Order: sequence, then structure tokens, then C-alpha cells
Amino acid sequence: MDTFARDHLPPSALWPAIEFTTPDLRYPDRLNAATELIDVPVARFGPDRPALRTPEGEVWSYGELLTHANQVAQVLSEDLGLVPGQRVLLRSPNNPWTVAAWLGVLKAGGVVVTTMAALRARELAPVIERTRPSLALADRRFADEVRALLPVVDHDDLAARAATKAGEFTAVDTAADDVALLAPTSGSTGSPKITAHFHRDVLSIDNTFGRHVLKLNADDLVACTAPFAFTFGLGMLVVFPLRAGACALLTEAATPAQVAEFVQQQGVTVLATAPTAYKAILRDGIEAKLSGLRTAVSAGEHIPLETWQRLHDRLGLRVIDGIGATELLHIFISAAGDDIRPGSTGKPVPGYRATVLGAGGEELGPGEVGRLGVIGPVGCRYLDDERQKDYVVGGWNVTGDVFHRDEDGYFHYHARSDHMIVSSGYNIGGPEVEEAIDTHPDVLESAVVAKPDDERGSVVCAFVVLREGVPADDGKAREIQDHVKRTIAPYKYPREVRFRTSLPRNASGKLQRFALREIVEEEVPR
Repeated sequence: MDTFARDHLPPSALWPAIEFTTPDLRYPDRLNAATELIDVPVARFGPDRPALRTPEGEVWSYGELLTHANQVAQVLSEDLGLVPGQRVLLRSPNNPWTVAAWLGVLKAGGVVVTTMAALRARELAPVIERTRPSLALADRRFADEVRALLPVVDHDDLAARAATKAGEFTAVDTAADDVALLAPTSGSTGSPKITAHFHRDVLSIDNTFGRHVLKLNADDLVACTAPFAFTFGLGMLVVFPLRAGACALLTEAATPAQVAEFVQQQGVTVLATAPTAYKAILRDGIEAKLSGLRTAVSAGEHIPLETWQRLHDRLGLRVIDGIGATELLHIFISAAGDDIRPGSTGKPVPGYRATVLGAGGEELGPGEVGRLGVIGPVGCRYLDDERQKDYVVGGWNVTGDVFHRDEDGYFHYHARSDHMIVSSGYNIGGPEVEEAIDTHPDVLESAVVAKPDDERGSVVCAFVVLREGVPADDGKAREIQDHVKRTIAPYKYPREVRFRTSLPRNASGKLQRFALREIVEEEVPR
């Protein structure tokens, strides 16, 4: 009834190729993802299985989650006048009512606009302006920031209204290709884009990575540090567990040390987090708390080989690495178990194909370095954004990552395309330099960027966080430079080393290198 989302999709000529190449990816024309995520599991696994838990001891069963999702749909359609196609903004940390709200919006035929609880009004305003939601459902603690921009129902009010409803609701008969989700990109490269995803797309991430790589079972307890507003977190904590009959442990915020504690105390069997968290757990010497895991997933950034190897050597864990994108909802290249080749990201997940593209859009052969291109059952559709033309090239989703493919079809990560540093004609991958710096015993973490240089075009500039108590002086900088020269090819060493107390990261923990690039670029005379 409200066609805004479809009206503002890019012209179909600018869409990537979409392929449904496995039996799991063949969908009926009419489909509501929320029905598949909660009604079907209740019928299959029964209503009494735990679906959601919190460290504070709150537990929602599958039956309770279904009831609350139906109640939310009733509140939206009966009390708040939501019509199919209207957008509802969600603003909350990871907690059970957020899951119920997410499912309830879809059941009512609405479109979820996911946002970070940490965003401020000035960051929310452009998202609201571009997606035009009719109202927001927000955790009470985070409601005030959005009230000046949008009508708000906080979770306390939502729960009170829901309690007056019967909890029985027939989901709106949406089409498989109706828009279900508008997800802003993380903004790790600057201004976020709004990605649009269909009901079938939500299921496709489970019918690819979920079923073929992650392989949850009904006895699993899954923890993930990413918020629902990031589609990695949405998949790991909502889509994959519910489809498997498993249980998700919802944590609103946690340091790496707290994550390790939760894993040990709560009996978590599957953990998904960023490489920085695994590195911090190893740094603190508390990796034994992860010994109960049967599966660990790393995403958000490439996991350094040293980190992967240390977890394997100490715990026997073969961490599942993977690359995904908000534009494609979740992970599309990965490997698990004996298929893992340490140092490689993996192969295309069943349902996807991938290639390496040259500067002219041509496909490159094994060993040749270029831009990653991906085609599968989901793809980039930016909401009313000229950058669609940059992301989709010849039908391929071009993710902005630089890879090469080996003779066996495994993909090896080099850098983000905006993180390749060309210095005196040499191509230097920023992540490789960071990995070398991070092996220095006094370094907690690092980030490198290209600094414009008249003589060399660019030079490697490193921002380094040292361990507490280590002096940040010229002597330490030279020591780190010499360490890098001994670890990798000497021409790759950072010609500048700058010490910081922390590195800029977004709310999901992704490093914001663009902020560091802005620092060095502003110093260049114009």
C-alpha cells in the first residue's frame, strides 16, 4: 500500500545479476520472512525450546517470541495504523524486545530500518530523511535522541500495549521480492548508503552461509558481538539460530574480556566476533575461556594468520574466516573445517560465484591481483543513490576489496581497494604491514594509511597503539620500523610511525581508516 521503498530502488538496469543456483534458493512468489523465521520453527521444534537468552537470566522460548512478535504486529497495525510498505525505525541494543519488534514489523508488512543505538540525532537525521519511516520503536534509554525527528514508541510502552493483544496474527501476504529491510552501511568508508533487501534475501543468507558453512544445530547457544543493525549480527543472532532451532545469547555491549567470560559462564558453543576481539583475548591470556566453543567465526575484517594460528594451536579451533558486505547482507566467501586453508578467506559459498576483476572489468586469472566481484541470490540495491553505478559493474557486485585467486579456487585477501598504497611504483597492501607491526611485542594494534608524498607518490604512515607503560618516542618508532623490515619486504616498512592511545572505530568495531586518511591528507600543502 505504501510503495516508497520500491519506488526508490535503483533502475533495474543498474541491478547486479541475481542467480538462484541451488534448490534451497528457489522461492515461491509470495513469502513473508518473519513467518519462516518464527512460525515455521515453532511448528518444527515446538514452542518450549529457548530462543533468546541474556546474561542477566532472561529467557524467551520460541512460543513466547512468536506471541510477542504477533503482539507487536497487532500493535503496529491496529493501534498505530501501519500499512504494508511503511517503514519502521528500530533503535535499540541487542535485547529480546528488539527481536520481537523486528519480526513484528515484517509480519505486519512493514519495512524495518535498522539503526545503531549509539548513533546521535545528527547521524540519525540523514537516515530518517532518506528512508522516511512512519515511526520508531526504541529502547527507552535511547528514545529521546529520536523523538525530535520521529514519533516514538519506547519498549516499555510497546510491551504494555502488547500485553493487551491476543498474540495471534496472520502475517501480511508479502511478495518474496517485497522490500523487508533497509540497512545503512557501517560508514567505515565515510557517508553510509542505504541498502535494500527483500523477504527472500533474508532467507537466502541462511540457505547459503548458514546451512553450508556455519551449520548450526538445535543445541547450539550462539553469541555475537555485532549489533542487529549490522547485518552480520542480524544473521548470527536472529536468522541463523531461529532457522536451526538454536538459542541466541543477546548481549547489549561487551568488551572482549567480557565476551570470553560469557562464553565460559553461559556455555556458548558458537561465537562470532571481529578479529580485534580474538586478538585482545589472546593478548590478555584468557583464551582458555573459549575452550567450550565448537565453532568460532571471524568477520568484519580479515583475520591475521598469526591470530588464526594461535587460536588453533592453543584451543584446536579452526576459526571460520569470511568476507561479506551489507550490500549482500552476509558472508559470501568462506570455508569451514578441513576446507579451511589458513591465510585464505576461502571459496565462494554455495549459491555464489566470485571472480577477480582487472581495471577494465575483465576477469583475471589465478595469481593476478584485482577487485573482487561477486554474484549470488542477493545483491546491491542502494536506495536512491548514485553510488549504485560504482558498486555494480557488468552485473558483478564489486565490493571494494582486493584479492587474488589461487589455482585451487581459494581467494586470498590483500586490502580494501582504498587501502592499497602505491609507493614509488610498488603496490603495498595495508593489512600486510599492519600484521607485521602487530607482531612487535610492544604493540597492541595498528593501522596504516597512505600519506601523499611528492617524491614517492605515497608513503606508508602507521598509527600505533602501544602497550601500557611503553614509551612512545622516536626510539620506539625506529624499533618498530626495523621490526617490519625484518618481517616483510623492507620497502613496505612505515616511513612514518605515529603513536595514539586508540584507533577510530565505528560502533561495530570496524576500523575507520578514512578518519586517519583525513588526518594525513589535511597536512598536505595545497
